[in-house]
Amino acid sequence: MNAPNRPIVLAAGGTGGHVFPAQSLAGALADRGIRIALITDRRANALDGALATADTYRIRAGGLSGRGPIKRLVALFELGVGFLQARRILKAIDPMAVVGFGSYASAPTIAAAVGLGCRTVIHEQNAILGRANRLFASRVTNIATAFRSVANLRDEDRPKTVWTGNPVRSEIIGIAGEPYPSIEDDGPINLLVFGGSLGASVFSKVIPNALTSLPETVQRRIRLTQQCRAEDLEAVRKIYDDAGLQAELAPFFSDMPNKLATAHLVICRAGASTIAELAAAGRPAILVPYPHATDDHQTRNAECLCDAGGGWMIPQEAFTAECLNARLTSLLSNTKSLRTTALCAGQIGMRNATDNLTDLVLSAAGFSDNGDAGTQSREAAE
Repeated sequence: MNAPNRPIVLAAGGTGGHVFPAQSLAGALADRGIRIALITDRRANALDGALATADTYRIRAGGLSGRGPIKRLVALFELGVGFLQARRILKAIDPMAVVGFGSYASAPTIAAAVGLGCRTVIHEQNAILGRANRLFASRVTNIATAFRSVANLRDEDRPKTVWTGNPVRSEIIGIAGEPYPSIEDDGPINLLVFGGSLGASVFSKVIPNALTSLPETVQRRIRLTQQCRAEDLEAVRKIYDDAGLQAELAPFFSDMPNKLATAHLVICRAGASTIAELAAAGRPAILVPYPHATDDHQTRNAECLCDAGGGWMIPQEAFTAECLNARLTSLLSNTKSLRTTALCAGQIGMRNATDNLTDLVLSAAGFSDNGDAGTQSREAAE
């Protein structure tokens, strides 16, 4: 592709769920010879792949949710400063298009891009349109969605909405074609537990008691890999050691794609990237949505996977050792349902999401050879 020297700007920051799809898009655009620039906030430090080598600009930004009056005023001031900074940057580099990935970190840049008349795309990772994306939905060129059905999307904005899917890491795509691992009669069952970037403390409280009270015939088959917060690690390890349960525990696993590939069942939160990776890999999961997520979007994400038959949801208020014990006893005593659920999860996985989003962005940027990008996905979203 003969690309002009003008960049495509990605506006992303905050949590990994907003940054991961930006990293995937950056890599795909770079492979097509497109110059990349990133506008982010001060929290985005460990950038990988094409984002790590992109022209990077940092602006001020502050979140408004869950803050008191004084902190809200400070956040509004930071957003205002960030808007002026982003406007100055965009006028200087004259981008072909600006792509926002939600969260307050992207809001000043998208606001500036819309005000300057830039071509703009926003990508929504969750099954409910987030507040930042909701603010600009009526004014951007296109809206890309990770889920076929997205709440809080206005009818008048649907014609420019494209269901692209949520880009996942290349390592996950690499295992997407691998079959669900077989489970032999009385053979080991690989259970993978993780929750967010640092683990979920509720998992450290509930899961050990649930697993160590399973029937002996089930418990001895479990091969557990569990992400734990550092402060919970030794207490959780002692429970498993005392019960003789084979477990690998750590605050962070660098080889998560490999662990997901060998997992027979996953217990996890329901963040956007987590749902996308479970579906792409085709792995069944017990989902415990984080109850304090903005607009309760994790519950909506979990419902989308569960409605497709790809998992089971347990709200955190119902996530007790007794409840989980009963669910695991049923699932692990008759593992055929795990394979069926894995197949259902895989059927809704969008493994070409990165290409879909890349084509849409290039189309919005005015590349005529991508003028029909995303047509099939757009029809599905409508």
